[in-house]
Amino acid sequence: MEFSFEELVSALEGEVVINNDYKKFKCTCIDNRKVTEDCIFFAIKGEKFNANNVAIDVLEKGASIAVVDEVNFKKEDAMGKGIVIKVDNTVKSMLKLANFYRRKLNLKVIGVTGSCGKTSTKDLIAAVLSTKYNVFKTEGNFNSEIGLPLMILKLTSKHDVAVLEMGMSDLGEIKILAEAAEPDMAVITNIGLSHLENLKTQDNILKAKMEIAEYFTKDNILVVNAEDKRLKQIHSDNYKIEKIGYNNEYDIYASNIILREDSVKFTANCGDDKFDFELPMAGKHNVLNMMLAIDIAKNLNVSLKDMNEGLSNLKATSMRLETEKTNKITIINDCYNASPDSMKSSIEVLMTKAASRRVAILGDMYELGSKTEEAHEEVGSFAKGKIDLLIVIGENVNNYENGFGSEHIRKFASKDDFFEEVDNLINKDDVILVKASRGMRFEEVISKLKELK
Repeated sequence: MEFSFEELVSALEGEVVINNDYKKFKCTCIDNRKVTEDCIFFAIKGEKFNANNVAIDVLEKGASIAVVDEVNFKKEDAMGKGIVIKVDNTVKSMLKLANFYRRKLNLKVIGVTGSCGKTSTKDLIAAVLSTKYNVFKTEGNFNSEIGLPLMILKLTSKHDVAVLEMGMSDLGEIKILAEAAEPDMAVITNIGLSHLENLKTQDNILKAKMEIAEYFTKDNILVVNAEDKRLKQIHSDNYKIEKIGYNNEYDIYASNIILREDSVKFTANCGDDKFDFELPMAGKHNVLNMMLAIDIAKNLNVSLKDMNEGLSNLKATSMRLETEKTNKITIINDCYNASPDSMKSSIEVLMTKAASRRVAILGDMYELGSKTEEAHEEVGSFAKGKIDLLIVIGENVNNYENGFGSEHIRKFASKDDFFEEVDNLINKDDVILVKASRGMRFEEVISKLKELK
């Protein structure tokens, strides 16, 4: 982090309540169990734990500065151990500091959001820019009002571009992230059903995602997937909108698509400029994600040839369509999260795999509100005729069955129930897709499958 102590206090709009001559800092931390030497610790009050209560502990562990919004200690107990800065709200102060730092650095910021595919798109954007720029991208899923500022505060003056993922569960949240990150360009992957429980309608989901362009002017560009019917219709007189898809009415489009087991071949068409790509990611949906990445890179003056070379630097985030082989089976690990659209895309990937049997182990999809029953039934119906065995776990197993039918399906109320029968269900040389919403913790299913002999 390249700013002074005085700039830190000013950006936080804080008050130094405990001072110290030692004012060095080099990183940030919000977990008192992971404090490192000379870090700035932000004390966040959650539902189960109030980190303001451990301010002195983190100073004793090596943090040089603790930022708190409650002084829950005797000041004499903190003297000589480090610096304590009092702010009104630690989360809001982190966002203010992140915005100050983003403005201080001379770089381009790309914001990425959407109902699904945003992490893969983030990874692809970072890869296609990598031959020309020093690119930073969001780690894991640090895409919230807490995660995003932590990512911005990892930037340095050596970075040319920051690709920042932005997530949300309700209206107003992406607006907060956009205010902190001030993206120069942004991408919206699609408008699905995720977060319907809070937002009630897909039009509200669109409204929430469009907040990424809340502060855009004529100098900014929003790139959208026009194969999504709601995104296809958007327009603005205040900033430029570019659209990608599968036909020549769009700014950049894909043609000659060939799906393979572990890759996709296609032609990217950018006006008179064309290039044949082989994307080392399975699934037709990733062609659209790649088109979004290509559009961003073209606006940053990267040639299609250089983008293709950049794919060699692609580092995909874990638990997203990772193929893992054991002595007995092949596992497609896509258990990071799930929505109806991403479920269908993953089933399409499973269909490309050569296998004695294609098996899908699917769990509940969360935050679908009034569409919960319909969405699970829809995925079941989509899977019918495409896979040899459907194994469903959770509260929505009957909804899956309503769509899939009663043949070639096994239903389990819990993972433990499934584990009791897994040896009899899985055959040698099966290819197995594993997917559910994050809260289902289906990485436990992955671990169990790997143990099969």
